[in-house]
Amino acid sequence: MLKERSQSFKLLFLSTDLIIALLSFSIAYTIRYFLLPDSFFQIQIIDPISYLILGIVLSISQVLCFLTIDLYHPRRGLSFTDEFFAIISGVVLNLLVVLALLFFFRGESFSRLVIVYFAGSAILLTSLSHFVLRLLLEYLRSKGYNLKSVLILGTSKSAFGFEETLKKHSIYGYKVNGFVSGKKTLEKNNIQIVTSIKQLEDYIQKNNVDLLVYAFSHEEGDYLKEVIDIADFHGVDLKIIPSYEEIVTAKGRVEVLDGIPIISIRNIPLRLGYNQVIKRSFDILFSLSFILIFSPFFLVIAILIKLTSKGPIFYTQERVGLDNKVFGMIKFRSMVVQEKSKSDTLWTVKDDPRVTKIGTILRKLSLDETPQFFNVLKGDMSVVGPRPERPFYVEKFRNEHNEYMRRHAAKAGITGWAQVQGFRGDTSIQKRIEADIFYIENWSFFLDIKIILLTPFKAIIDRNAY
Repeated sequence: MLKERSQSFKLLFLSTDLIIALLSFSIAYTIRYFLLPDSFFQIQIIDPISYLILGIVLSISQVLCFLTIDLYHPRRGLSFTDEFFAIISGVVLNLLVVLALLFFFRGESFSRLVIVYFAGSAILLTSLSHFVLRLLLEYLRSKGYNLKSVLILGTSKSAFGFEETLKKHSIYGYKVNGFVSGKKTLEKNNIQIVTSIKQLEDYIQKNNVDLLVYAFSHEEGDYLKEVIDIADFHGVDLKIIPSYEEIVTAKGRVEVLDGIPIISIRNIPLRLGYNQVIKRSFDILFSLSFILIFSPFFLVIAILIKLTSKGPIFYTQERVGLDNKVFGMIKFRSMVVQEKSKSDTLWTVKDDPRVTKIGTILRKLSLDETPQFFNVLKGDMSVVGPRPERPFYVEKFRNEHNEYMRRHAAKAGITGWAQVQGFRGDTSIQKRIEADIFYIENWSFFLDIKIILLTPFKAIIDRNAY
């Protein structure tokens, strides 16, 4: 149902963004060639037709990039800040795509300032237009425009959760009339029960009801056949929330194969092909750039390690990654050389005597982990993902925490959602698991960008990084 209405709003925002992108390019072109003094920029103006084509390409690819990062998903817009950063990541992705195309298909030499001004204008105007559109739609809903009345059948946890979801997405225009009780009413404060299942048909006849949502639990009784007959007889739309919804708490996905509905209990966006291509492409570009830029620092760190302690510069340790596969994670050596049995089974503690002097600094700034970008290039790791653990501790934690192995549904990362939330080093394993599962089930390109931007502030310099 949200999907039905979200398609209309998706088309509205998509069309608006296309117009905004064209307007942004027009503003950029005007500023560059008509408002800036010619004395500052002695560059011959390219044929306007060429710029018109560039503007159209930029505008269309901008909307495609917004679709790629899932900007128009119903969950967007709940926070203006989150949407603003999503728009920034979409514009940056668009710039990377277009600049790459211009590099490989060289023709005209376009002004870089036009593209820079376009990016700035697109970010500001798109954010403003989304904000205004949402305010306008909320205002129309508050005035009762195109509202649909909803009656929720059941008083289960799923029923209340569905009501909260509709409140979050009030922009779509669904108003809950109340709840319908079964043979047993589950306790909840301030619940608005408008009728019972026995009086449901009378209530529908006397009140305007556009949508019935069946959310009875097993405890409340099975009335599905009866409700379907009532909905069909009165021509009222009916949606069903499965009664096992409270048992299966992970985000799921429903697929239809030849008319047969198949429910995937655990929805993992990174299993989808195009998402894998996006993430892998970004990993390669980001890790290559990082290695090239910081290669002089790698050399300095290598020399310092060699001068201050005996042993190799790099240290490879077995870690468990995607689909429970073991790989060798590369790090700068920050400890004295020790037996493999000890390094694989001993947990690092505060003021650990095994850490060298230079190792203390490397660990404090997380510089010992920077060689892992070579693991990213190899494909063993990703820039963002759950931190990999040693096989010894994987076996230990899987027996202590039931959902621990779900962390391995995505590639291990150099940084991750758990790290920027402060769950690293000697912190709660359960909190780390919850954060990693949240990341896996809610992955988006925007979320990766957000984590990368937060990492220098919340993960690199951290008191828990022993």
